[in-house]
Amino acid sequence: QVQLVESGGGLVQAGGSLRLSCAASGRTSSSSYDMGWFRQTPEKEREFVAAISSGGANTYYAKSVKGRFTISRDNAKNTVNLQMNSLKPEDTAVYYCASRGLFTTALAVSDMRTSTYDYWGQGTQVTVSS
Repeated sequence: QVQLVESGGGLVQAGGSLRLSCAASGRTSSSSYDMGWFRQTPEKEREFVAAISSGGANTYYAKSVKGRFTISRDNAKNTVNLQMNSLKPEDTAVYYCASRGLFTTALAVSDMRTSTYDYWGQGTQVTVSS
């Protein structure tokens, strides 16, 4: 069973930075799977933040975070990271790491639908104060 564990959330002032990490376990080759980050608030549905292709060559971002957030992966360590800079109060949310499975329904790496991801972490809270 694939497990994803997020870390790195916390409280930060507007304009500050945080780095989220996601550790994957339970499969032999995490480098074969696209990975993504999503976020959710009590008022909204879970929304796409960023995605990275299996090999790490291609990355995609939501318009709201492009230029401020950077997704990366270290396949040797089975980790995916999200570097968040210039944080805004509207970035406050629970952030989830997600992974596609062997038989994905995604039309492309950039497919933002939550239904195309098979495995999810428990989430980590990010709070940005104004």
